[in-house]
Amino acid sequence: MQVHSFLHSDTETYTHVLADVQKQVCAIVDPVLDFDAKSGRTGTTSVDEVIEFVREQGWELVYIIETHAHADHISGAAHVKELLGGQLVIGQHITEVQKTFKQIFNFDTSFRTDASQFDILTDDGEILALGDITITVMYVPGHTRADMAYVAADDEKTVVFVGDTLFAPDVGTARCDFPGGDAKTLYHSIKRLLALPDDTMMYLCHDYPSKGRKHCPTTTVAAQKLGNIHVKEGINEAEFVEMRERRDATLDMPRLIIPSVQVNIDAGHFPEPEDNGIRYLKVPINALGK
Repeated sequence: MQVHSFLHSDTETYTHVLADVQKQVCAIVDPVLDFDAKSGRTGTTSVDEVIEFVREQGWELVYIIETHAHADHISGAAHVKELLGGQLVIGQHITEVQKTFKQIFNFDTSFRTDASQFDILTDDGEILALGDITITVMYVPGHTRADMAYVAADDEKTVVFVGDTLFAPDVGTARCDFPGGDAKTLYHSIKRLLALPDDTMMYLCHDYPSKGRKHCPTTTVAAQKLGNIHVKEGINEAEFVEMRERRDATLDMPRLIIPSVQVNIDAGHFPEPEDNGIRYLKVPINALGK
């Protein structure tokens, strides 16, 4: 098993490539599309670096895995699939997120809320095969209703892609104030992750390093239990929920939540062009945030 991580610097998001080198197959986890909110222009420079890496290795792309419908970056999954193929994977509870945001954005009846935009819908305990690597699905809601972690194992090691449930120990944990989020639920999801063996490598979806530290895509279960500022050992459920809810009340909405959510719940697809050939995204007024 190999894992290669690519930092999208604008959103501080990590895209990971998980590979069975012997079988020459791989999965891409959480690819990112470049997006300039000031101009509304998209780009593929960052995700093309990931695509070119996979091509250089000669690997077949089997899965494009989304840990959840991201609110801080636009998914590059559609671009990856167009160029490399692969099946697009997301947790089956994405349907709940689609229904919630279909109402917020007032999408018309053509918008599907059955998750049929995706290829594979995963549920807790299911297993995906990637060569000789088994990828076990772990349902970890709280940040959103649809978050999944993916535990990858072969004969040599076990790693887990945690999405937004956990960040580096000095950063803490995901916010829970989006529609469908819940701090108590997140606490129990995190406890499931921290029940993995201490030496399990955790691959992060984001890193927001404290001053003096460089970006890093990984941590371990042991490091989280010892030092996560929000949820290390000794912090109980009530303490976590009080901290998380108090902190969330002070946070602004993510910079790219409005374009990101409406694209990502549609499997990374932008709306169809209107009669002038231009695609448009909606901006709901006074519907999100405080």
